[in-house]
Amino acid sequence: MKAIDIINELNSYAIERDYSNTYDTCKSGSPETEVSKIAVSMFATPDIIRQAKEWGAELLIVHEPTYYNHMDNHSDDRIEVEKRKLIEESGIVVWRFHDHPHYTVPDIICKGEMKYMALDGEVTYANTFDLVRVHLNKPTTPRDLAKIIETNVGIKHIRICGAADVPCTEVSGMFGTPGGVFEELKRDGSEIVMTGEACEWMLGEYARDAAQLGHKKALLILGHIGSERDGMRLVTDMLNELHPELETRYFECGEVYTYTD
Repeated sequence: MKAIDIINELNSYAIERDYSNTYDTCKSGSPETEVSKIAVSMFATPDIIRQAKEWGAELLIVHEPTYYNHMDNHSDDRIEVEKRKLIEESGIVVWRFHDHPHYTVPDIICKGEMKYMALDGEVTYANTFDLVRVHLNKPTTPRDLAKIIETNVGIKHIRICGAADVPCTEVSGMFGTPGGVFEELKRDGSEIVMTGEACEWMLGEYARDAAQLGHKKALLILGHIGSERDGMRLVTDMLNELHPELETRYFECGEVYTYTD
């Protein structure tokens, strides 16, 4: 099976819209390459390229950019040049799968996060880019919810802004670095908002001010990788189910941050 056939099959789940300027393009290698092993990860880091090559993958599907800009435009920066040389020498086809999973209903990234977070509650997927809401069956504080998420999906450290110790039932997920997080945080009925990255002087201070004014508002910052990688784990699950004759494996790139403990 060719790389392009696998990608087209995944893309077919997305809603119909204009994808002429999509980020979801081949970053290296030929789409016509025959594939027997598929590697899946969040980022095509040098270590992931080496691991995928050693395993024998012909195709690597990632969610985020390879060359530090959304369109993966090339530059003569020496780190980028070294990385591009490593990827080209590996012979692996690198394909980004970003827009299409977010424009699938339900959003594949949100669905994967909900699957692996395994929160005890009723999940509602919005018919919009990167938004899921959960009504918890048991009131839970943002601090305790952060501990549950850290345990279930292996995030090293979740940061909390706002009312950390007030029991809540309404949780929103807007993962990665999406637009609309501020609007969701301000929405009546919104209590806990989970996201990947956040502007501290805007979102963080709003949540803190709201808490100090007596409102039940909190922001959980999971980190970009921690908030989306389980969507790519779900892509791995999908491919294993669609094509058991192929070998598909998820490769963990790890969080970008290093901590003191």
